[in-house]
Amino acid sequence: MEKEAKLVKKVKRLLKRLGCPRWLHHFGPKKYEFLEHLAALLVRFYCRLSFRRVVELFGLFGLNCPSKSALQYTAAKLSSAFWQKVIDTTSGGVHYLVAIDSTGLSRTNPSYHYLRRIDGKMPKIPVKLSTSFDTRKKKFCAAKVRVLPANDIRDAPYLLRHSNPKIAVADKGYNSEKFYELAAEQGTLLMIPKKKRAKKGFYRNRMQKKFNTKTYNRRQIAESGNSSIKRKYGHSVSSRTVRTIRTEVMGRLACHNLFFGLSDF
Repeated sequence: MEKEAKLVKKVKRLLKRLGCPRWLHHFGPKKYEFLEHLAALLVRFYCRLSFRRVVELFGLFGLNCPSKSALQYTAAKLSSAFWQKVIDTTSGGVHYLVAIDSTGLSRTNPSYHYLRRIDGKMPKIPVKLSTSFDTRKKKFCAAKVRVLPANDIRDAPYLLRHSNPKIAVADKGYNSEKFYELAAEQGTLLMIPKKKRAKKGFYRNRMQKKFNTKTYNRRQIAESGNSSIKRKYGHSVSSRTVRTIRTEVMGRLACHNLFFGLSDF
């Protein structure tokens, strides 16, 4: 019971730090608090359940839970700014060394047995997740979700601005002079391996002189973080729309920051 109470206290403390209102809609019916909506969504991500099964589970334990349609409406209503605040608050806020990396998630989880029987084609991976991972706290600092293919460098400035670290490491896909310039203006030391065809650039040449292999190797911790998200919560998403897909993916990262990691929230 102490552990269960501790999880409830974490969600309450999170909403208090975010300054969220008690009710989700100011003019709507005051039947369920925002705490009950968010707790049900986090349980869904944590236990890998559907909306209907979350409502049934809460009913079996005698806990208040909004209806299936109400949870779906809440999942579509929560914005990316809200989830970024959640991740930033649960990660600690201050970061020294972060690793920037991206991974892919499939929209469905088909049976490979029937894929071989039909035509042998593998499903595409349209959902792209780009994250900045604190290599010391083992928590996610910022994240960006896209449902269409995009280059890695496109989301890198967003991740760097919201994590604001002292040192950032990334692979060769993020080797761009504009990215180096942004890091210099922000006061961040960027460590990226050299690219054969990318030799020009004032900020690139200045930062590559400070490149340290031992520090750069901490980028592998970000890959382990992305792998743990897939192993714990699955490598596919069941949502269909852009907003619900973003809520599902960002909610998984929030669960990782809340219930795992080295430091306690």
